[in-house]
Amino acid sequence: MTIKEKGYTHWDGELKEGKFPWRPITRWGIKLTFKKKFFKLLFFTSLVPALVYLAGIYISERLEDFRFMIKGPTEFIQTNPAYFKSYFTNDFLLFMMVMILVFCGAGLISDDLKYNSLQLYFSRPLKKKDYFFGKAFVIVFFLFIVTLIPGLVLFFMKLIFSGSFKFFVSYPWLLVSIIGYSFLVTGFFSFYALFLSSLSKNRRYVAIFIFGLYIFSDILFGIFYGIFRNQYFALLSIKSNLQQVGSFIFNQKTPYDFSWFYSFLILFFICVLAGLVLKKKVRGVEIVK
Repeated sequence: MTIKEKGYTHWDGELKEGKFPWRPITRWGIKLTFKKKFFKLLFFTSLVPALVYLAGIYISERLEDFRFMIKGPTEFIQTNPAYFKSYFTNDFLLFMMVMILVFCGAGLISDDLKYNSLQLYFSRPLKKKDYFFGKAFVIVFFLFIVTLIPGLVLFFMKLIFSGSFKFFVSYPWLLVSIIGYSFLVTGFFSFYALFLSSLSKNRRYVAIFIFGLYIFSDILFGIFYGIFRNQYFALLSIKSNLQQVGSFIFNQKTPYDFSWFYSFLILFFICVLAGLVLKKKVRGVEIVK
């Protein structure tokens, strides 16, 4: 019986790039995050402030119905730019965002470094920027759910509950502030998490870095402020810098007696440093067409 051996056949097809080649990376990252133990409970807890502030907006528009529950002045539930600023910059929400980073961001790059997966990524028609977009949008997905989406919901529910556009006419810039700060805090935390994720092959160490650096920066501010009583030491705290810039974006008095621009420069410097480190750490052989 004649045996015919078929040799290698060259592929003559056309290599096509998708418009968003990073989507599978993002989709898989989101799926893996939801599979992690306790993450769903944590994620729901991070939405509690949005529900509380939504209830506050409803009560502020129905004060007569809740008069029996409220004694004394009612200025604390007035919905104005300060109300929205307090939602976005409150300590609990910022802390929960860091905890979300621990779950969804710690292993984004460290796992690829551990298992030498970068060569597999870049052996496909995937550029380095697509790799970064895919990883970053995992973080963007979760943080937008606790910042941008609740902020827009609170804004439009205020208009619905009030039954008029008076609030929008009084503060036409507030919608831009909501979107702007959501992008700022989400962008910063994306760089922050990816930067730390690229420093180690052990995701547990990265999780400690993400949580510990955020907490340690605030403790460091507290120690130096307690000794020298100088508010400029707030620049050492990630949380304080985010709150300082947030106050400016929402046109409110800043919590510290120095320019918001100093805090913005600190956050910007961290992002630039993160970008440079990521560019150096993430290497691979991109496909040659």
